[in-house]
Order: sequence, then structure tokens, then C-alpha cells
Amino acid sequence: MKYLPLAARVVLGLLFLVFGLNGFFNFLPMPNTMPEPAMAFAGALAKTGYMFPLIKGTEVLAGILLLAGCAVPVALLILAPIVLNIVLFHLFLAPEGMGMLVVIVVLFFYLVSRYCDLYKPLFCAKSCEKSSDKA
Repeated sequence: MKYLPLAARVVLGLLFLVFGLNGFFNFLPMPNTMPEPAMAFAGALAKTGYMFPLIKGTEVLAGILLLAGCAVPVALLILAPIVLNIVLFHLFLAPEGMGMLVVIVVLFFYLVSRYCDLYKPLFCAKSCEKSSDKA
């Protein structure tokens, strides 16, 4: 149990680093078939010209931060909307990728729970009142 947080951080960091880099270098094979709505969604993101590089660059950055062990709470905050989008994508558009999804969600929420105290000020009304008193 002593090394569980380290293992979770490294595995999650590797997942996001590898899949983020794959967005730039395409070294992993694409699935042969994807549902039509999933293809339409991915096609729309690709047609913007900036969305896939933004998402994949963010994944690479967060993966590096997780692997390095520096700014882990910030890396998890950066990854929160990406993880949410992965969950919703697989729930609504491509349900066949649920195995990897479960791994990502479990690791993500385990690590968030380890840094729970650092996130409390983001959701606490009292901290907002104290910061506005200083202004």
C-alpha cells in the first residue's frame, strides 16, 4: 500500500503521455470500426485544426507532470475536463472502450482523493469571503 499512490500516478501519467503523443505521431493502430456518431465527433474536432493538438498537447503536459511528480494537483485539475469528456464519449458515442475507461477513472479519482485537502478551498464559500476581504 505504501507504493500505491506512486504506482497510480505513474500509470495514469504514462497513459496520458502515450495517448497524447499518439495524437501527434500516430504510432498506435486506430480501431477498425467506430460507431458513426463517434466518427462524426472525431471528424468535427479534427476539422477545427486546433482542437486535437490542444487536447493531445494538454494530455502530454499533464502526463509529464504526473510522471515527474511535480504539480500533481494541478495536473489532475488540468485532466478533469479531459477525463469527463472521455467518460461521456464512451458512454454516449463509443461504448466498446469501457475497459480502459474504468482504469483511467479509478486511477484519476484515487489520486484526486489523495489531494482532497488541497482542493477544498476551491469549493468552500468561506475561502471566497476571506479572499474578498483582502481586496
